[in-house]
Amino acid sequence: MKIIKYLLLIILISGLAWGLFFFIKPSTEKNQSEIQPETYPEQNELVQNAKKPEEHPDSIPAMSEKEYHGSDLKLEKVLEDNASYARYSISYLSEGFKISGIMNIPKGAGPFPVLILNHGYIDPKFYTNGQGLKREQDFFARHGYAVLHSDYRNYAQSDFDPQNEIRPRSGYVEDVINAIEAVKKSDLQVFDKENIGMLGHSMGGGIALNVMVIKPDIAKAYVLLAPINSDYKVNFDKWVRSDWSDTAREFIEKYGEPQENPELWDSLSAKNYFYRVSSPVMLHQGTADDQVPVEWSRELDEMLKKENKAITYYEYPGESHTFTSAQNLVMQRTLEFLDSRLK
Repeated sequence: MKIIKYLLLIILISGLAWGLFFFIKPSTEKNQSEIQPETYPEQNELVQNAKKPEEHPDSIPAMSEKEYHGSDLKLEKVLEDNASYARYSISYLSEGFKISGIMNIPKGAGPFPVLILNHGYIDPKFYTNGQGLKREQDFFARHGYAVLHSDYRNYAQSDFDPQNEIRPRSGYVEDVINAIEAVKKSDLQVFDKENIGMLGHSMGGGIALNVMVIKPDIAKAYVLLAPINSDYKVNFDKWVRSDWSDTAREFIEKYGEPQENPELWDSLSAKNYFYRVSSPVMLHQGTADDQVPVEWSRELDEMLKKENKAITYYEYPGESHTFTSAQNLVMQRTLEFLDSRLK
């Protein structure tokens, strides 16, 4: 009888335990929405190795990552030989293109700091070797600088690039960077390869703006003479849309309109990357410039200051795009600036 009682007690306790289990179980289960899908190591690896969308090759981020192989700098022919310097026609290689230009090399004991000159826009049909910055070529060579003026592709004796006109002047930027690379690889002992500066006028100033954010350390000082806008959309609307409608159409077919592809258009503009600038900048602007509004240079000055960059800005009341009356003052200020950084 006792055995039966014990058995009944065990059955009763077991029943209570199972009842308690089923009573508690629903409250401890997760909602379906909280259940995490099972993952596998292969899936995690695929996610980690997934590539980000590639930058457009003409964008500033893509050009910053690119390797440049400028080489084969050659002094082709003596164009002038005076007491202060010898003037040569030159050539070098840039992205497979042979680029022409000129170089003024000072007389006397070198090595000499190097100044790269970027000329402004001149119709290639009328442009001649070394055109656009003759006074700067002469002035700085007489003051101890090896001056290299690149013609850029499609100019003078340079090779022709059929894609150049429907690119955002990025081919010219490549040519200028490769000019410096060619200088660095040259066997000529006249170059102080550790001290290189850059000066650009108008479109050439815009090229310099791109260089200083694409390869910030490639030059130790930059001088901008009435540079075009640092926002590529502004330049496109002012010159390409109005003056070259066929080129504008091809460009839009390739890149899309700014409102259709804003990220790409932003990636073509130096203004969005000024945080990268590492070398000091001097900026000159005439208030009567009918090509580059003075407001553009004022805005550029403010943007660089906002990024805490070393910028020295000079305005010249009544001066035009080429600083005709103020040229001596512009050159003297520029010389003092470059000497303090490169000598």
